[in-house]
Amino acid sequence: MFRSSLIFLLFLLAFSTACQTQATTTDEAALRKLDDEWSKAAGSRDVEKTISYYSDDAVVMPPNIPTLTGKEPIRTLWKSMLGSPDFSGGWKATKVEVARSGDLAYVSGTYEFNEKDDSGKPMTDKGKYLEVWKKQADGSWKCVADMFSSDLPVGP
Repeated sequence: MFRSSLIFLLFLLAFSTACQTQATTTDEAALRKLDDEWSKAAGSRDVEKTISYYSDDAVVMPPNIPTLTGKEPIRTLWKSMLGSPDFSGGWKATKVEVARSGDLAYVSGTYEFNEKDDSGKPMTDKGKYLEVWKKQADGSWKCVADMFSSDLPVGP
């Protein structure tokens, strides 16, 4: 009797782990796809589509300006970036990690943006980013925290 119970419990544990691994793999693929779609939205200069990936209370930490909280300040940032006639670029995820609980994840990678500097000279900004994603009540994912930093040398 004990042996049968032990075998049954081990089977349940193995089954549970396999299901959890499958869910994590599915979420990882979904997040990679979302991040790629998000980058394409920014590359096509679609401000509303770009900010649709954020939760309503998202936090964005861009380089050299204070933290932005909520969609309106985030919209203003993206409108400024994407509104530049010389803007182009995007980003690519290099790592996606989903929490065992399945409700939080992070995506990190690299970006490249092209625009003109304050003097009108073309410039390319390359850097890295880190996004924190949270699964919503409806099962969708939204970015709740977004931070990026440039690899350009610090100016004078």
